[in-house]
Amino acid sequence: MSKYDEKTLKEALLEMVNQFRLKQGISEARIKAAWSTMMGPSIAQHTTQVRVIRRKLYLLIDSPSLRQELFYGREKIRKMLNEDLGEEYLEEVIIR
Repeated sequence: MSKYDEKTLKEALLEMVNQFRLKQGISEARIKAAWSTMMGPSIAQHTTQVRVIRRKLYLLIDSPSLRQELFYGREKIRKMLNEDLGEEYLEEVIIR
């Protein structure tokens, strides 16, 4: 046995993420990036702000009709983003 603890790169990165408590920030960045790709350019164009605060996604939409339509699909949006993330991170989607 060597005196060095051998790990794969994946294991080392996961350990570093956990040690420095970076998981939340990484999850939030992935959600923000996924929003425009999952929803497409027309919806992304009307989205003026995407923020994640305390596991809640806040979306600021500048079109009243689109805002209303997205409001009714909040749960589906939450499930899609959580599925893309690979974990149940988001608790709620708030559309303003």
